[in-house]
Amino acid sequence: MTTTPTPAQEQRETPSPTGRFQTFRALHYRNFRLLWISLVVSSVGTWMQIVAQSLLVLRITHNSPIALGTVSLAQALSFFIFALIGGSIADRIDKRRLLLFTQTLSMLLAFLIGILTITGVIQVWMVVLIAFCSGTVLSFDQPTRSALIPSLVPREDLMNAISLQSIVFNGAAVFGPALAGITIGLIDGLGTHIGNYTGFAGNFFLNGISFLGVLYVLFILHVPKEATEGTLERRGPMLGSILASLKTVGRDEALPWVLSGYGALLFFGPSSTLILPIFATQVLHLTAFQLGLLFSVAGIGTVCGALIIASLGDFQHKGILLLVSFLLWAAALLTFALSQALWLSMVALLLFGISQNGVGATTITLMQTRVPPQMRGRVMSLNTLFIMGIRPLGDFPAGGLIALIGGPLTVVISAAIVGGYTLFLVVGRPVIRKL
Repeated sequence: MTTTPTPAQEQRETPSPTGRFQTFRALHYRNFRLLWISLVVSSVGTWMQIVAQSLLVLRITHNSPIALGTVSLAQALSFFIFALIGGSIADRIDKRRLLLFTQTLSMLLAFLIGILTITGVIQVWMVVLIAFCSGTVLSFDQPTRSALIPSLVPREDLMNAISLQSIVFNGAAVFGPALAGITIGLIDGLGTHIGNYTGFAGNFFLNGISFLGVLYVLFILHVPKEATEGTLERRGPMLGSILASLKTVGRDEALPWVLSGYGALLFFGPSSTLILPIFATQVLHLTAFQLGLLFSVAGIGTVCGALIIASLGDFQHKGILLLVSFLLWAAALLTFALSQALWLSMVALLLFGISQNGVGATTITLMQTRVPPQMRGRVMSLNTLFIMGIRPLGDFPAGGLIALIGGPLTVVISAAIVGGYTLFLVVGRPVIRKL
């Protein structure tokens, strides 16, 4: 009589693929592979909604950048309010069930904005409110998803899994926006019969449908029992739970410096959505098609960076990798700021994407491996807060500085700040090099 191995046994007994080039090693584990594939499909749908939502706001408001910024600010605000709470909840209840709940809510919100759009009753305040609600749901979803990964793969393959996981959203950024443009154009042909916003609504509905695959995988997913039991041991006051996780990070000899560098990169490094349109129109004088190439190259660089990190496996010198990635990021951003040629700008953006993923994947791996398993959800909520809160918050002063001194000088200053802080870590904090 044969028995089916449990997920925990699968991790212990299934050997990792051998060979020097092991980029997709974590996909060897069934649980992680199923979740990864479903999230790829869902993330393409998410990017389709991001693009359609931005274009919808611009059409409703007759190209008001203030309205578009308000939508982004509403979502960022939700992360500042709920991200740490979401991480604490992730450590208290079954992660798989929590993800089933958050993914269902995200699907319903996508269908809701689709219905409001196709019926023609959509208004900007509704988009702002839905963006805030979506950010709130993601505040619980993202740290839970990140904290679940160590339960699906063994420790030696964790960095590989995290790198592959970063491909999901960033890789979708290469295809999702293009697919959104195609579907908006195709579905808009029905606009005269149904409404003015048919193409946008079609993208929202497609995004809602894309969640069905994730929900099915989560429903059949078998998470090791010890992983869920470990998260349910303590149910103290939530504020005390959050403070305990922050103290755990603070007591670590390396994590505070790692996170401060990551936060500096996200805050002082202006996002691609802010600087690329400005450089395309004011510096490089590009067409809309060429601007699209810049966005695509940056996305491709991020995917390449994830593949490179994944290929390294359980790299033993993560501190060196982190510092090199920081310096390469600063150098690539500086090159882009000074470039007057399209080809050089594309090369710089490719390296920019590669290095940014190197920083992100290495930081997340260190956060996952240097804290107790029962605190992973709370600690990973810091990553959610950084990416979804600090990054858009930093774009506001960057936008003002661009208006005062111009895009190139602003980007030079950004690169200099991050590069200078990295040199401080190299010289003044040798513990980073020993990670």
